[in-house]
Amino acid sequence: MKSIKIITITILTTIIMFSIFKNLFSQGNSVNLETFISDGAFMVDVRTPAEFAEGSVKGSVNIPLDKVPTQLNKFKDKKHIIVFCRSGNRSSQAKSILQQNGFTNVINGGTWQNVNQFVKNK
Repeated sequence: MKSIKIITITILTTIIMFSIFKNLFSQGNSVNLETFISDGAFMVDVRTPAEFAEGSVKGSVNIPLDKVPTQLNKFKDKKHIIVFCRSGNRSSQAKSILQQNGFTNVINGGTWQNVNQFVKNK
């Protein structure tokens, strides 16, 4: 009986953790990405300057994750904000920082390649 409880708890924990990670690292809603980019979203690549120099989304700006808290003024008065990086991890952190500072219009675009597929005139 004890082993069944342990297995059940393990399965439930795995399901919950998968759900958390899925939501944390999701690529975002591609329909919103395409719409917001067409609507002139402020696209922010939060990778390092060296990573940004190796390839970037046309029209995006580079504000590395560690600079986001000191660059909040650059995000003000933007209708839509899309943050992205190499894997979606740093952009998830950037989204959290922005939300903690009152920005409600932020989308985690995931990878820069994901966002790039929706940008016209590459």
